[in-house]
Amino acid sequence: MTLQPFQVEEDFDELLPSTPLLDDETPFATMMSSFDEAADLLGIDPGAYAILRKPDKEVTVAIPVELDDGTLAVFDGYRVQHNAGLGPFLGPLRLAKGLKLDELRALAAWMTWKCAVVNVPLGGAAGGIRINVQHRSAREVEKAVRRYTAALLDLVGDDRDIFAPDAAGDEQVMAWVLDTVSLHERSTTNAVVTGKPTAMGGTFFHEDSVARGAMAILALALERFKMPQRDAAVIVQGAGTVGGNVARQLEEVGHRVVGLSDVHGGFYNASGLDVEQMMRWRDEHGTLRNCPGEFDPVSNEELVCLPCDVLMPCAVANVVHSRNARKVEARLVVEGAHGPVSTRADRILGDMGIPVVPDILANAGGVVVNYFEWVQNRMGYAWLQDVVDKRLRRFMTEAWRDVTKIADERDVRLRMAANMLAVERVSRADALRGVFA
Repeated sequence: MTLQPFQVEEDFDELLPSTPLLDDETPFATMMSSFDEAADLLGIDPGAYAILRKPDKEVTVAIPVELDDGTLAVFDGYRVQHNAGLGPFLGPLRLAKGLKLDELRALAAWMTWKCAVVNVPLGGAAGGIRINVQHRSAREVEKAVRRYTAALLDLVGDDRDIFAPDAAGDEQVMAWVLDTVSLHERSTTNAVVTGKPTAMGGTFFHEDSVARGAMAILALALERFKMPQRDAAVIVQGAGTVGGNVARQLEEVGHRVVGLSDVHGGFYNASGLDVEQMMRWRDEHGTLRNCPGEFDPVSNEELVCLPCDVLMPCAVANVVHSRNARKVEARLVVEGAHGPVSTRADRILGDMGIPVVPDILANAGGVVVNYFEWVQNRMGYAWLQDVVDKRLRRFMTEAWRDVTKIADERDVRLRMAANMLAVERVSRADALRGVFA
C-alpha cells in the first residue's frame, strides 16, 4: 500500500478542500435567525437560549481508506450533536463531495426543532463524510463508512446517538453502520440506525416517510385555507426521494401535478402531467432529461413562479428567495426540503397573503418514522403497515394543531408559530434538566 500524490484536480479538491472562514451568512446563522426571533417573542432567558443555540458537541475524524488501486486516501468525517434536552440524539449521515461542517450544524439544529415540533423525545444531530460517491467504488465507500463509524463508537448507540439516512447515505449505508457497531458491541444493535432495509429491522414506509407526512400536512392545510381537497393544481420542485414520492401520492389522491422538475430542468402542463410515466422514465434513466410527454420545458427557476394552487419545493434550499418571491403565483407553499424558502422570502410571501407551511412541520414525517423504527427495534416487535400509517398521520395532525393554535393565538405566520413551539419545548426541557457544573 502506497501513499501517492493525486494528479486529478477533482480528487485533490475532494481530499484537500479549502476551508473558508465562517461569517454571518452561513447556513447555521441563516437558519437560526428565525429561531432567535421566536425566542425573543417567547421571552426566553437570553443566557438559557445561548446554551440552546450552540451545538452540544462537534467531532471531526480522519478516515484513512485504501483505494482500489492500492493508494491511500484520507477523507474528512464529522458528527454534530446539537441538543439532547428531549432525549438521545437522532440525525442523518450524509455522504457528499462538498460537505461543510456548517451545513451539518444547521441540519443538526433542524433535527432538534423538528423532533420538538412533532413531539418526538429525541434531540438533533447530523454527520457526514466528505467523499464523492460518484467517483468511488462501492467497496471504497463501504470502507469509508465503516472506518467513520468505528471512529465514533464512543458517541453512537441506541441510547446516545442514532443514525438516519440522508443524501447518498441510503439503507445500504445504514446496514454497514449497523454491522460495524454490532461487531464491536458483540451483539446485534438494530436500534443504533434507522432507515434500514426491512429485512434487518427497518420499518414500513421508511423510504417515503417524508412524502407521507407532507401529504398529511397538505390535506390539513388545504382544509384550513379553504382550498379544494381534490384536483388542486400542484407544482413539485424536485423528483428525488421526497419530490418523486410526493408527486406519485398527489396523483393517487386525485390532485393534478402541473409541474415537476429534477436538477436538469422542469416540465409544466396546466392540465396535468403524466406523473407515473415520468417517474418510470426517471427510474430507468436516472433523470427526467429527454423525458417524452405533453408539457412545456422550463428551468427550475421558472417553474417555482408559474401559476398553481400549491407549490411544494422538495429539492434544495433557498429556491424561493428575495429576488423571486414576488413572482410566485401559488396560493399556498408547503416546504418538502430543508429551507427552500428563505427567511426574507417567507416574509414577502406573508405580505402577499401566501401562507407557507414550514419545513420543520411539513417534512417532519421522516423524523416521526425514524422514531417509530427506533421504538420498534427496542421493543423487538414490528408494527403492521396500517399501524405505522395511522400513527404517522396522528403525529402529523397533532403537530399541525399545535402549530396552528399558536399561529391563531399569537397572530404570527406558520413558520414563526412552528419555531416558537420548538423553542418553547426544547428550552423547557433544558430548564428542567438544569446546567450541570
